[in-house]
Amino acid sequence: MSLSSTSPWASGKTCRSGPFPKRSFEIGAIVVGFLYWWPAALAYVAWKIAGYPALGELRGLASRGSAWGSAWNTAGTTGRSRFAAAYEAANGVGTTGNRAFDEYRKAELDRLDAQRRALAEESRAFSEYVEGLKRAKDREEFDAYMAQKRAADSTRSV
Repeated sequence: MSLSSTSPWASGKTCRSGPFPKRSFEIGAIVVGFLYWWPAALAYVAWKIAGYPALGELRGLASRGSAWGSAWNTAGTTGRSRFAAAYEAANGVGTTGNRAFDEYRKAELDRLDAQRRALAEESRAFSEYVEGLKRAKDREEFDAYMAQKRAADSTRSV
């Protein structure tokens, strides 16, 4: 028997969700899910679009830099957490096996971290400078107001 149809089911390779009746039930369940509790239905649709990955595969997608990965990796504002860094250091996850490259990478990461700290310090110093300018301007405006008020009070009392 030859399968000459262009249908995805005719190729012998059905998708994970199965043939059409199961798919229509799944779509109906998604619609009902949106009617009753939309966050769960939305999460299911995202999981379905990703191809039904297991939790470990989601972490793999995160490390490859997909849309899932950007959300997974940027969930924290500082990037890797201290726990993740400690875990990698304890389990040798961050090593490549080449000691020279690992030392080079560590030196570069330390250099970049020092540069990041220097930029943060410059940013803090600039913020303090701008704050000082604002205070000086406010003081100047307040002094001008008080001088104007004193002048008006002295002319009124005479």
